[in-house]
Amino acid sequence: MRRWFRWSAHWPVWSGYAAAGGSALYGALGVFWAMGGGGFPFAPVEDDLASGSILEGSEAGAVAPVMAVVGLIGTVAALTMTRQWGRNGVRKALIGFGWGLAGLLVLIIPDFSLLALIAFSPLLLVFAFTGVPGPQEGIGDILYWHRTNLIILFVIGVLWALTTLAYQRRTSTRQVCAHCGRGEATIARWTTPEAARRWGRWAVYVACAAPVPYEITRIAWYAGIPLGITDDFLRMMRETPGMLEVGLGCALASIGGAVLTQGLTRHWGEVYPRWIWFRAGQRVPPALAVVPATLVALAAIPAGFMNLRMSFDAGLGESWGLNAPGVLWIFWGAGLGLAAYAYALRRRGSCRHCRTPARVRQGRRPFTTSA
Repeated sequence: MRRWFRWSAHWPVWSGYAAAGGSALYGALGVFWAMGGGGFPFAPVEDDLASGSILEGSEAGAVAPVMAVVGLIGTVAALTMTRQWGRNGVRKALIGFGWGLAGLLVLIIPDFSLLALIAFSPLLLVFAFTGVPGPQEGIGDILYWHRTNLIILFVIGVLWALTTLAYQRRTSTRQVCAHCGRGEATIARWTTPEAARRWGRWAVYVACAAPVPYEITRIAWYAGIPLGITDDFLRMMRETPGMLEVGLGCALASIGGAVLTQGLTRHWGEVYPRWIWFRAGQRVPPALAVVPATLVALAAIPAGFMNLRMSFDAGLGESWGLNAPGVLWIFWGAGLGLAAYAYALRRRGSCRHCRTPARVRQGRRPFTTSA
């Protein structure tokens, strides 16, 4: 465990090299596909195995060269950022490229695969032995290459976000704490614990309210009410073993997630309550709340965009319940991400070196500046 924490503390370095490696891999694959190679994402896909990614069904002649160029530029950029090179205009260009590529890989290209993997992770092990409900023949029909590839791209996107964040922090103007003389930035008023609690509470409200239409439709289907679907589709789900139960399980998991989200603004989210007897009264590590909430937020937003694209393709007919409620996952992810950020701001509270309370940025500068 100690080795793990020592290794994770060096994420500003290894994340950059990992992002460079991922970019080089897909740059090489882009060259392969541009020269006529087959395979994802340009191979034909059966309707039952189709995902909601924007890559699926794209033309190799148009997309593969772009992937090759972006992969090559990304490899050079990631290594440059990891080595902390670049000043002024070059620095701004690298930061813009890094955040843009991270946003594309994390929020735009993926579909609902990662969110489904998070929701069904406890069941996948069971499915490996009992079989998958419905027409699927096994785990391979759930985690087939098209979806697995999207998860890999998501991970590369997260690595790019970490790389860009580390580069942006290292090359920015540094603030020095007036008490201990070590690096510590001043904070704006909207990031103070009091302000973060106020707007973080609204973010929690949005994160809890956005999935409600999805939860209502899935519970209604389990109860035999064809809310937002046709009678024939409901009959098909009834005849498919486990299909309605999976939908009900997703709705209940979403409700449970809403309960946990409340902890981002409640006292029991900072100190373990009495009903967790083995940790009661002890401080909750901030990462225990921030990391899972951020991961779910990042997974929910591309799933919402996927439902938005599919809603436009299908139109708002009798089967609006299939995709329309999922469009609100965009707001769910955004609200949850902001709530997690507000929670992190409230829990930081002091200079990490001398523990002096953080100063609010006002007219005069309470911290001196160094390059």
